[in-house]
Order: sequence, then C-alpha cells, then structure tokens
Amino acid sequence: MSNLNVDILAIGAHPDDVELGCSGTIAKEIALGKKVGIIDLTRGELGTRGTAEIRDSEAKKAASILGVSFRENLNFKDGFFTNDEVHQLELIKVIRKYKPKIILCNAIDDRHIDHPKGAKLVVDSCFLSGLKKIKTNNEGVDQNPWRPENIYHYIQWKNLNPDFVVDISEYFDTKIKSVKAFKSQFYDGNESVHDTPISTKNFLDSIEYRAKDLGRLTGVEYAEGFIASRLPRIESISDLK
Repeated sequence: MSNLNVDILAIGAHPDDVELGCSGTIAKEIALGKKVGIIDLTRGELGTRGTAEIRDSEAKKAASILGVSFRENLNFKDGFFTNDEVHQLELIKVIRKYKPKIILCNAIDDRHIDHPKGAKLVVDSCFLSGLKKIKTNNEGVDQNPWRPENIYHYIQWKNLNPDFVVDISEYFDTKIKSVKAFKSQFYDGNESVHDTPISTKNFLDSIEYRAKDLGRLTGVEYAEGFIASRLPRIESISDLK
C-alpha cells in the first residue's frame, strides 16, 4: 500500500470553509514541500445558493487551484450532523488513514452552528483516535491509533483574536482564486440580488481586509490567523517574528 500520510489535514464543515479560512496557509505549506489534504464533512446541501452537485464541482476546482493531494467528502448531513459516536468513528478512520501531524479545522465560535460543532467534533475525534482500544479498519485492514500533534482553528465569520498568524503575502492571490472557484456562493459582480450573508460584495471584500489587517498588525502584507487547541510551544524565543 502506498504511503497515505499527510503533513496537514484541513477539515471544514462545508465545501469553501477551508478556502475562506486557511487556503493561503495551505498554498504556502504545499510550496514549502508539505503534503496537504482536505476533508469536507458535508456537501453544503442546505445552502441557499447552488446545489450539492454544483458545490462538489466547485470543491474539485478549488482543490486543483490549491494543489492538495486529495479532497474527500464524508457526506455528513448539513446542519444536522452531531458530535456522537457514529460521526466520531468516521472521522477517526480518516485521521488514522492519513496520519496528519497538524489538523486545521473550523472556528471554535461562529455565526453558523455547524462551524463550532464541527470544530468540537474534530477535536474530540483527534483525542479518541489516539486510544488503542477503539478499533477501526480501512478497507478491511485494522488501523493503528494516531493522534495529531497539533490542532489549529482558522477564523471565519466572527472576528476572533488569533493565537498566531501565518504570513500569506505571496499566496493571497491563490487564496482568492480558490474562494472564487465557488461561483455559486460568492459575489462575482454580476448578481442583482444578494440573498445570503456571504454572497455580498462586502463579504468578499472582508476576506481581503481581514488578511490585510492581520498583516498590518504583524508587519506583513497579508496574514491568516489561527487559534490553537492547546498552548503553542517554540524551541527558542528567537523563533518568534
């Protein structure tokens, strides 16, 4: 069997969550030689605009723009998935399959109920994935326990204060291209009616002004912010910028 391990696994409750929250970081890490995959928990089928099939196609295009190794959808029910044993076990199988060192996932607090719910599901599943008495298998092969080293939550609708930021100045254009791959969801200059909070020009502009503001605060052009699931550690104080 080929090596399925990834350095980073980015997880979103909906297709486009990852693009909005951390695609600049993904593009940068891939350019640095890291292997990155994306997992969407749902197909976003309850979204006002577009359809699940359209969003499937858009997600595939966005993944190609970012250059990730794979993108998979777990087909959980949009709006109604829960943080229970059934969903945890499905996610544990994925974590043990790909053995990521780092997990990037939804915001811990946000406007959409699926975002903090998805964040807690991921955190709990990562913990449980490290317990050897929980048995799972992939294509008939027993899986070994695996617990990612770090979990980082990207920032979404609400302006949460990050624990750290990643300089994405050279990758902001790639981020925007990946977001705009979801044409059914966001403002494209041709809409006469904007019927969701994220389909307005203001929201599209906010992607840039948030990244610019985090960059302003940290001395770069553009940045993405993250909240750590546990207190981050550095080897030397000189590592801080």
